This record gives sequence, structure tokens and C-alpha cells, in this order.
Amino acid sequence: VSLVLAGLATPLVFSVHSIVSMDFATSVVPGWHTTIFPPYFVAGAVFSGFAMVQTLMLIVRKVMHLEQYVTVKHIEYMNIVIIVTGSIVGVAYLTELFISWYSGVEYESYAFINRFSGPYAWAYWCMMTCNVISPHLFWFKKLRTNLAFTFFMSIIVNIGMWFERFVIIVTSVHRDYLPSSWSMFYPTWVDIGIFIGTLGIFSVFYLLFLRYFPVLAFNEVKSILKSSGEKYKNMSDEDFKKLHPVKK
Repeated sequence: VSLVLAGLATPLVFSVHSIVSMDFATSVVPGWHTTIFPPYFVAGAVFSGFAMVQTLMLIVRKVMHLEQYVTVKHIEYMNIVIIVTGSIVGVAYLTELFISWYSGVEYESYAFINRFSGPYAWAYWCMMTCNVISPHLFWFKKLRTNLAFTFFMSIIVNIGMWFERFVIIVTSVHRDYLPSSWSMFYPTWVDIGIFIGTLGIFSVFYLLFLRYFPVLAFNEVKSILKSSGEKYKNMSDEDFKKLHPVKK
């Protein structure tokens, strides 16, 4: 069942994020009117998705004592995916800059110059640092197998992807074709409340899922249980007592 759901989810990720990106790409707003958005958004979705899974999984793994099922090897493989997709996102960022210059359209060029040197340059460089530079620390095996560092980096990537959305939306519309309509964006209490509320709603539903549904798909851990069962079958009583000491 899980393989079928994974097979259905894969084209869903491609279709949803490519269609959403085309909503931006078909507009005439400088900074949005680019054909690289579909693959760029799909890679970003996988990139941020794996980081979010790492954040939640490491907490659940520790709290629910799932170390025997979610191993360090699983976490290392996920970090490798983060390296690959982070590199794709970085190439997309650089391609955007190159095309804005190569196109010869002054409005497009200014939109990207404004991103990295304008009033919201701090958000742009936070995005670049979190999404492009920091994932490459996982090239070091010692770091990508370190659980505390992985948890920290997953949060950094999530912050970087939030800044990506902020940069795409705000820096493209706060200065358009008419200088007379230029303005700055300042979040209101409604914006902040909606942002915090979405985090709260997600957390509630996630905790309800953990409370009432199995955390692990049992059909996927049969091989693990079989191998661990064989290990216990061939284990002496002394070794078993060492592995599971009885508390007095």
C-alpha cells in the first residue's frame, strides 16, 4: 500500500508544484516571468520536504524510541538527497541571475539587482546562505551522520525555504514598473497571526495522527523484525541480559 501511495504522490508533487510555478511564470511581473520555475519549484519542494521530514522524524524517533527502525543510515541517505536537491536549487538561483542579465530586459535585470542589493537584500542573502551554502556541509560524512547537526540543518533549510517564498513574492511586487507605486512591506498582526496559526494547525493535526495512527508501516519493517528476531534467537542468555538489563 505504501508503495502505491508513493507512486501516486510522486506525479502529484510534480504536477502541483509545476502548475503553481506556471501561475507565476505566465505573469509579466519582473522576477516571475521565467520558464525555469517548474523544475525549480519541484526541486525546492523535494528539498524543503526532506528537511521538514528530518525535523519531525528526529523528534519522533527520540520520543517514541524508534532508533531500531529509523537508523542513522536512513538519515544519512536523506541528507544526501538534501545535498542533491539543494545543489539543483542553487543552480536555479544562478540561472535566474544569468538569464536576467542575458535577456537584456532592463526591468528583469533591475528586479534581480534589487533582490541582492536593495532594501530586502538581507532576506536574499539569508535565502542563499541557508539553501545553497549550508547543505554542502553534508558532504562530510561525520556531519551528515550526526543527529544533532542534522536536526539543526533541517531547521536552517526550512528557514531558508521560507525566505525563498518571501523573496519571490515581496521583492518582485514591492517595486514594479512605476516608481510612484513603490513601497515597503511591513507585516501586520493579521499576517503574523495567520503565520503562527498555520504552524499551530499543522502541529495539532500531526500530533493527532501520531496519537491515533501507526507511526510506522508494519509491512515495511518485516525484514527488520525478521533479522532482529534471528539475532535474538541465536543470542545467549548472558548477552540478552547485557542488552536488556533488568531494573531492580
